[in-house]
Amino acid sequence: MMTTCLFFESDTLTMDVDVLSCTSDGEEFAVILPATIFHPQGGGQPSDTGYIGDNNVLRVVLQQGQLIHYLAQPIAPGTYRAVVDSERRLLNTRLHSAGHLIGNIGESYGWLPVKAHHWPGESKVSFKRSQNPQLIDIDAIQATLEQFIQQDLPRHISVQGDFREVSFGELPAYACGGTHVSSSGALGKVTVQSISEKKGILSVSYRID
Repeated sequence: MMTTCLFFESDTLTMDVDVLSCTSDGEEFAVILPATIFHPQGGGQPSDTGYIGDNNVLRVVLQQGQLIHYLAQPIAPGTYRAVVDSERRLLNTRLHSAGHLIGNIGESYGWLPVKAHHWPGESKVSFKRSQNPQLIDIDAIQATLEQFIQQDLPRHISVQGDFREVSFGELPAYACGGTHVSSSGALGKVTVQSISEKKGILSVSYRID
């Protein structure tokens, strides 16, 4: 049975969950839920952490369609209160959403986003050239980014089966399984740190204060 990813359409960070199984995996314990609010590591985003009952959720990984929650201690099957670490989730969510907007800005200059890494302290979006890329610099990206944040563009989510798209305002959507702020105004201060091109790949690094 595949785990239902509740974070696809819901921002809730606490709810009751059903533990179906718990098996030993080295020094950790692998737990399966029928449905989860915990985002796994993947798609350029770190895993959520938090608690299931009193048990610390160390990390969550996706394996063959199943989301595995790794706990520090064993837990018996049953119903428990699950709580996602809200501070960690918010930071990862803001970084991921900022990356999407930087992708949109790069595309408007004729650069095609090919890879994104939204981890704290090392966030960047990588682009390749389209047929007619325009010159783009830090100031241009920063100014447009601040404009998007000021406009407080609403988030739009479209889910069809396992396929999910996320966009802000009227900007183009990206296929994405990650978590995102409800509107661009929630990003706060985003700083474009550097821009460089190497072997035809343009990298834009950024951080969130």
